[in-house]
Amino acid sequence: MKLLIINGPNLNLLGKRETSIYGAQSFEEYFATLKAKYATIDLEYYQSNVEGELINKIHEVGFTYDGIIINAGAYTHTSVAIRDAIAGIKTPTIEVHISNTYAREDFRHHSYLSPKCKGVIVGFGMDSYRLAVEAFVA
Repeated sequence: MKLLIINGPNLNLLGKRETSIYGAQSFEEYFATLKAKYATIDLEYYQSNVEGELINKIHEVGFTYDGIIINAGAYTHTSVAIRDAIAGIKTPTIEVHISNTYAREDFRHHSYLSPKCKGVIVGFGMDSYRLAVEAFVA
């Protein structure tokens, strides 16, 4: 099984930014433990702060990988282009969020991506990514 985790803008600052919301662990640290737990899965990670680069990566893997796990960050609430990229591929995609976006500002309550995703996992901290991997494994 081949899965790709895609993180969008500002998620490169995990462990440093707003630790009361996102925790003190960097994504790279978390990803290392995730890879160790799922050693039999080809698990890859990509992060960009640039919308077009995220779209290019979705296009690149969207017909050959078994699954995409995406945390598009703020683009979740603004990007019709990322929504269309997910709609245009064959690879199933699961949307994840570290925080409970529904317990935050009103503008975070709407996702352009959710209707085109296989499912959505919200509010379980970094464990949201593991839950998404488990969903693909099942």
